[in-house]
Amino acid sequence: MRSLIPLVLLGLGSMITALDFTIVYVALPEIARDVGFSPYSLQWVVSAYAVPFGGFLLLGGRLSDMVGRRRMFVLGMLLYGVGSLLGGLAASPGLLIGARAVQGLGGAVLMPATLALVVTMFDEGPARNRAMTVWAVCGASGLSLGALLGGLLTAVFGWPAVFFVNVPLTAAGAVAAFAVLTSDTGRRVGRFDLPGALTGTAGITGLVFAIAHGAEWGWTSAGAMASFAAAAALLAAFLTIEARSRNPLMPLRLLGNRHTSAAAGAILVYGLTLQCVPYFLTLHFQDVLGYDAMQSGLAFLGPTLGITAGNLISERLIPRLGLRGTLTLSVLVGVAGTVVLALSLSVGGSYGGLLAGLVCFGLGAGLSFNTMFILGSTGVAPGEQGAVSGLSSTVLQAGSSAGLAVLVAVADRDLTGLTGEAVRAATANGLRSALFVAAAIGVAGVLAALTLPRATRRSSESEMVRG
Repeated sequence: MRSLIPLVLLGLGSMITALDFTIVYVALPEIARDVGFSPYSLQWVVSAYAVPFGGFLLLGGRLSDMVGRRRMFVLGMLLYGVGSLLGGLAASPGLLIGARAVQGLGGAVLMPATLALVVTMFDEGPARNRAMTVWAVCGASGLSLGALLGGLLTAVFGWPAVFFVNVPLTAAGAVAAFAVLTSDTGRRVGRFDLPGALTGTAGITGLVFAIAHGAEWGWTSAGAMASFAAAAALLAAFLTIEARSRNPLMPLRLLGNRHTSAAAGAILVYGLTLQCVPYFLTLHFQDVLGYDAMQSGLAFLGPTLGITAGNLISERLIPRLGLRGTLTLSVLVGVAGTVVLALSLSVGGSYGGLLAGLVCFGLGAGLSFNTMFILGSTGVAPGEQGAVSGLSSTVLQAGSSAGLAVLVAVADRDLTGLTGEAVRAATANGLRSALFVAAAIGVAGVLAALTLPRATRRSSESEMVRG
C-alpha cells in the first residue's frame, strides 16, 4: 500500500502528458472560430506544444538527475498548470500559442521526471515491471480519455474547458508530491553542461520544427532545407561537445548499454509507425465514417482496451520470453494489427468491421510501449535514469513527428481538387496507404529486438527471482 500511493501519483503524471495529445484536437474547430485562427495558423495550436515538448525532453531528463526528480516533477506540474490556465483564458492567437508553449515545456520537464521516478523508486525486476505497467496503462487511458473529454467538455462548456480541466489536476499533483514521493537527497555534484544544453535543445527543437512543417513548406524548399541544415549543424556540435565534456548532458557511453541502444532503436520505429496510427483513426472516424467528436472519443475505447491488455500482458511475458522475445512479438502483433486495420478502411465500412484491427493494433502497441521503456532502463545506474528517460522520450517525440509528416504526405497525395463523396473515398484510400507504409516501416522494429543478446531471457528470469 505504501508503494501504491506514489505510483498512483506518478500514473497521474503519465496520464496528464498523454491527455493533451488528444484533448485539444477535437476542440480545434471551435478554437479557430472563437479565437480567430486562420486555417493556416491553426496548426500552431498543436505545433506550439509539440516543438518545445520534443526539444526540451533531453534537458528535462538530465535536470532530473542533477537537480532532483521530485523537484522537477513539481516544476513540471506547475508549468503545465500555468500553461493550461493561460490557455483557457487566452483571447487571441498569440496568447494561446504562448500558453501552449508553456504547456509543452511543462510536459518536457514532467514526462522524464515521472519516468525516472518510476524506475528509481522500484527495484529492477518484477517490482519495476509492475510499476512500469501501471505507468503505461495510465498513459494509454490518458490518450482515450483525452479524446472523450475533449468532445464532452467542448460540447457542454466550450473549448476553454479542455485547458481548465488540467489546472486542478496539476495543482493536486504538485502538492501531493511533497507528501508521497521520495525526497531529493541534494543537488548532484558537478558542473552543468551549458554548451551541451544549448546546442542539444536548439538542435532537437529545430529538427522537430523542420519535420513538423516540412510537408507544408515543401521538403526541398529553401525554408525547409535551411531548417534541417541548421538542426544538423547544432546536433553535430552537440555530439562533439558531449564526447569531450566531463559532465555531459547526454553521456554517449549510455548507448554502449545494449539494452538502452536497442530500446532507442525500437522506440524510434514505434514513433515512426504505431504512435501515428491514432491520428489516422481520428480522420477515418470523422472524415470517412462521419462521427462527431463524442462518437470519435467513444470509438477509441476499442484500441484503448487493446493497449491496456497489452500493457498488462507484457508484465507476464517478459519473465517467460525475455525482453528480446517480448519485443519481437510485440512488433509483429502491432504490424499485423495495422495491416488488418488498413484492409478494413472503407467508405461503406462500420465500426464493427474495424474492431478486430483496432484491438490487435492496440494489443501490439501496449506490448511494445511497456517493453521498450523497461528495456531502456535495464542495467542503467540510478543516477543516470533521468538522462535515459529524457533520451527515450526525445526519440519517441522526434520519431512520431517525422512519422506523422511522412505518413500525412502519403495519405493526402490524392485529395487535390476532389469534392463530395469522392473526397471520402480518396481519404479512405489515402489513410489505407499510410497504414500500409507504417506497417512496412514497423517491421524494422524486429531488427532492433534482434540486436539484444539471447541471454536477455535468462537475465530477466534471474532478476525476477532476485526481486
